[in-house]
Amino acid sequence: QVLLVESGGGSVRAGGSLTLSCVVSGYITSYYCMGWFRQAPGKEREGVAAFTNDGRTSYADSVKGRFTISRDNAKNTLYLQMDSLKPEDTAIYTCAAVFNPADWTPCSGNYRASSDYKYWGQGTQVTVSS
Repeated sequence: QVLLVESGGGSVRAGGSLTLSCVVSGYITSYYCMGWFRQAPGKEREGVAAFTNDGRTSYADSVKGRFTISRDNAKNTLYLQMDSLKPEDTAIYTCAAVFNPADWTPCSGNYRASSDYKYWGQGTQVTVSS
């Protein structure tokens, strides 16, 4: 089993920054996809950023140039650095992961399709005020 625990959410003024963390534990393989998703009230879940085992990254157009996804392998932690935050970034942010015991990356396309992901955290609220 895999457990994902997020932290780092909170409230910030527009233009500010936050860093989200997601500690991953359990059955972790060398081939994986990890990502951050968000869902605002009344809106569909959106894949914000993703990171694959071979270092590929993918970002939603709405956050390109402002958000950075990264992973610390030694700490088994996924990060999302969020800069120049906007009120429209307000949402519940959730990290997700999928691991593959076989030798291929278990996500395709833009790596941000929620249907590709198997394990989910509990979510953390990010609120950006104007």
